[in-house]
Amino acid sequence: MISQDAFDPSAPPSGTGCLECETVAGWWLHLRRCALCGHIGCCDDSLAKHATAHANATGHPLIRSFEPGETWFWNYDTSEFFETGPELAPPLGHPLDQPVPGPAGRVPIDWADRLDNR
Repeated sequence: MISQDAFDPSAPPSGTGCLECETVAGWWLHLRRCALCGHIGCCDDSLAKHATAHANATGHPLIRSFEPGETWFWNYDTSEFFETGPELAPPLGHPLDQPVPGPAGRVPIDWADRLDNR
């Protein structure tokens, strides 16, 4: 069960890409959205793992996938996976024309090797 105080359905996403990666012209594999404040961070398969860093820094335990068509949630506090959860403010995923990994033009040609060799 998802606790009511772990999400805010009115909080919009912080953007269409990882907030921290965008500030340093970085790149990501997949995106996650904080269900409480809307922060968009990169997933744990990305080099920087900004979604988890945000959860650790803020105590906001619940994330939702920010990949188009994915509706699952993860609770960092309980290590629980939920197929679906509360409705959040749109948009519910990054733009369909944004590639994975992304964003376009910033993903290094050897991105898969970089992820494998970390």
